[in-house]
Amino acid sequence: MKFKYVTKGLMLGAVSALMSTAALAEDMKLRFAGVFPIDHQGTKMMEQVAADVAAADVGLTIEVFPANQLGSGEALFEDVARGNIDLAAAFIYADTDPRLEFLSMPFLVGGWDDMDNIMRNMDSEYNKILQEITDEYGVSVMAQNPEGFVGIVATQEPTNWNTFDDKGMNIRVWSSPAVKGMVEALGFQATTMAWGDIFPAIQSGIVDGAICCTKTATYSIFAQSDVGTHFIEYNSISELTTFYASQRTLDKLNDEQREALQSAMTKASDDFFQYNRDNDAAFGEKLVEKGYTILSLNDEEQAAMAAHIQEQIWPMMAQNVGQDVIDRLLASKN
Repeated sequence: MKFKYVTKGLMLGAVSALMSTAALAEDMKLRFAGVFPIDHQGTKMMEQVAADVAAADVGLTIEVFPANQLGSGEALFEDVARGNIDLAAAFIYADTDPRLEFLSMPFLVGGWDDMDNIMRNMDSEYNKILQEITDEYGVSVMAQNPEGFVGIVATQEPTNWNTFDDKGMNIRVWSSPAVKGMVEALGFQATTMAWGDIFPAIQSGIVDGAICCTKTATYSIFAQSDVGTHFIEYNSISELTTFYASQRTLDKLNDEQREALQSAMTKASDDFFQYNRDNDAAFGEKLVEKGYTILSLNDEEQAAMAAHIQEQIWPMMAQNVGQDVIDRLLASKN
């Protein structure tokens, strides 16, 4: 009889432990870090993710922290990898792993359809390569958000802006040897600078401009504050924000919670891409209304620039990224 009571007690204890674990899984609160300004469409998409997950009623709450409140884009990847932050919406820089430099590969995509098929398709070779790398750090890629092509925001018109000759200007680049090499191959001087330092650096004249932003972001961040006068469209690199998560966090969620989170992020990715595609030209018009001049290459100049940069920069990238990665990316385009 005594043995039966002990067994019964153990069983009750096990059930209680399981119920406690289930309660924990059903009452999770996640921190979602972003780099967009508070009133940017990207922040609205983060808030949409939080609202959709709450509406799914799976016991999961998401708190949104936009505008670098939990750290810059350069720092977020490692914080997510460690599990200090659960979710992020940011570009994945190559600071942690030089192979991630392939995300800054110039002239890999040629337009919105390429962005959709190569960058947003989670089964593309592009995203398979990315997930293989991020898996090593315990980071899961949930969705991709190409926002259009970045251009150069400048405080004056560059000399020889449509050739490869010296431009007489110093331009900020992010921490990417490929982007720095490309900007220098175009005839600019290049200064590596973190995202958070761009605005004051341009205002104070430390740099003459920055390669950083789509027309939408240029209007929202710079033109609205009367900073900058020119936007140069080279259409070389797509602005890319990634929704990514700590695998440690995902492992704590139950199936319903993971499904609700993935569904919300996929929907936000779809909506954000469509918004940017639909509004790219409209924000170009808003830039002009704010006094900006937009400089655009003709088809012949665009083709010449793409060929020049591909020849100069792609072989150089293989040193950091690996020739196998370059080969996989190019083979998937054929």
